[in-house]
Amino acid sequence: MRVKRGNVARQRRKKILKLAKGFRGAASLLFRTANQRVMKALRNAYRHRREKKRDFRRLWIARINAAARTEGLSYSQLIGQMAKANIGINRKMLAQMSIFDPETFAQIAQAAKTSAS
Repeated sequence: MRVKRGNVARQRRKKILKLAKGFRGAASLLFRTANQRVMKALRNAYRHRREKKRDFRRLWIARINAAARTEGLSYSQLIGQMAKANIGINRKMLAQMSIFDPETFAQIAQAAKTSAS
C-alpha cells in the first residue's frame, strides 16, 4: 500500500515559501532555493539577536565615554567611581542621559568624582 502525502508535502512547501516572501528572484519562488535561503535567514536571525545586545552595549559605552571625557574622566574611571559611590545606573540609561539630559549626567559624574576621592 502506498503512502499518499500530497497534503502534508504541500503544507510543508507552502510554509517555507511563506517564510521566503520578499526574497529576490528564485529564492521566493522555487522550493529548493527558498528552503536554502530560509534556513540561512533563520540562522542569521538567531545569531544577530545575540549580536544586537553586544552592539548596543558597545554603542552605549562609546556615548558614555564621550560624555565622561567632557567631565574630565575616562569611561573606566567614571564607572569605577560610580561603583565606589554606590550609584547604580545602567549603561543604557547613562547613555540616554548623556544625550538628552547632559546636566544630570554632569551632576552624576561630579557626585561620583567627589564621593570616590
